[in-house]
Formats: sequence, structure tokens, C-alpha cells
Amino acid sequence: MKFNTIIYSIKQGTKNIGRNKMFSLASIGTMVACLFLFGVFFAVVMNINYMMKEMEGSMCLTVLFDKGTTTERIEEIGNEILVRAEVREVVYISPEEAWESFSSDFFKGHEELISGFEGDNPLQDSDSYKVYVNDVSMQNALAEYISKMEGVRQVNNSESTVKSLISMNSLVTYASAGIIVTLFLVSLFLIINTITIGISVRKEEIAIMKLIGATDFFVRAPFFVEGIIIGFLGAVIPMGVLYVMYNKVVEFVVSSYGTIAGFIKFLPVQDVFVQLLPVALFLGMGVGFVGSMVTVRKHLSI
Repeated sequence: MKFNTIIYSIKQGTKNIGRNKMFSLASIGTMVACLFLFGVFFAVVMNINYMMKEMEGSMCLTVLFDKGTTTERIEEIGNEILVRAEVREVVYISPEEAWESFSSDFFKGHEELISGFEGDNPLQDSDSYKVYVNDVSMQNALAEYISKMEGVRQVNNSESTVKSLISMNSLVTYASAGIIVTLFLVSLFLIINTITIGISVRKEEIAIMKLIGATDFFVRAPFFVEGIIIGFLGAVIPMGVLYVMYNKVVEFVVSSYGTIAGFIKFLPVQDVFVQLLPVALFLGMGVGFVGSMVTVRKHLSI
């Protein structure tokens, strides 16, 4: 394709947007709303997945043993658990470590009381394992397996937390998909209307161009450019707004809800937008191109 043809197509595509200001603005506005919501849901889903991965690193099963279980049997249990494919790590907690952890939390601010238990560990015979898994969704099945092992008294897991995280992630994903698909269809409809009007306005001009030997591509290219520009603007505007808003929302949550910020970590804005921006541009310009292509094929009989 010649350079002059590219320049001509860009100029004409831009002029078409100016000629149909109302429909062009409606198309861009709908695309902005669509991709803004897409960006919000995308960022939320990314952060939920990130938080789940972070929580997976700290969430574990606690395995407690029957009273009188020998050290040898405890080691055997640990080895049997460790060979399981879903297990990432098994950490042994001795009675001394358990008491140290408990007393530092329970007697916080009154550490002098700990000395009264010197030589007397209330948590004697409280050996345990902390079992970390590769995927939290495997935790329940693993807990059931371990609870049936000889010498195991109890297995504590965070089943409710796991279910809540998985349910939240699924709910946000399905809700966002439904809303985004609906808005994309509206955007496609408006883009088609915008370009249809552009074709109607230029029908005589197009007929003359064909009579003097203009190629099909030369006639169609400006309308493709028009759809792509609408999609590009519809993607760039909400991404710029979201980039600014993301940092402000994170700062607000961290400053206003200190307790939440203590155990919830948000992805840095750069990590979100390195994935979000290319996807948004592809979707925006893709919908614009598809809309223009459908319209040209339907209304431009050349």
C-alpha cells in the first residue's frame, strides 16, 4: 500500500468522524464506558488472583497428633504427607516453638508473666505440622486424607476462607464478563450506525471515485480507519482515567482501612497496566475495525 494512500485514508477517516459528530461521540462515549468497566473488573480480578496467591503462601493445614504418638511415628507422618503431589512444604512445630509463639501473642505487653511458666510448658505434647499446598483448592481433599492417618488427632484448615476466595473470584469474573459483553455489543451497534451515516453522506463521492478507477480498498480504507480511530480513542481515554484512579483508590484504602491494608496487598499500578493496556487497545481497535468491516460489506456495494 502506497504511503499517499495511507495518508489519504487517515485524513478521510478523521473527516468522517468530524462529519458525524453526534454518532461519533456516542460511539466513543459508549466504548469509553465499556472499556472503563472492563478495566475496573480486570484490575479487580487481577488483584483477587494476586491476593489468593499471596494468601496461598501463608495459608496451611495444621496437623495435630494423638497423645502419646512417638517421635518416629510423627516423622513417618511428615514423610508420608511430603510425598503428596499437592504438598509444597511441611514444617514441624515443636512444643517449645508452639509455646513461644503462643506466649508472645497472649502475654503481649505483659511479658514478665511468661517467666512464671519457666520450666513448665503448658503446651507439652503439642507437636504439630504446618502443611503448605501448591493450590488452596486442593486443601480440603488433602485434609481429609491426613485426618485418616494413624496417629493424627485433628487437622485444622481454612476451608471457609478458601471457599470465600474462590467464590468471590468466580462471581467477579462472571459478572464482569456479562456486563462487558453487553457493552461491547452496544458499542458495535453505535459504530455500525456511525459508519453507515458516513457512507450515506459520501455515496455520490464514492460513485465518482469508482468511475475514475479507484480501487475497492482505496474506497473502503477510510471507513476502516474511522472505526479504528473510534476504538483507539475509546480505549485510551478510560485507560488514562483508570491509571490515575487506581493509585488514588489504593492510597485511600490503605490510609482509611489500616487493618485491611495490614493483610491485603495490592498489585502495583505498573503490573496491572502492563497487561491491561494492550488488551484494552486490542479490544477497542478490534471492535472498531469489525464494526467498520461489517458496515462496509453491508452498505457499500462496490
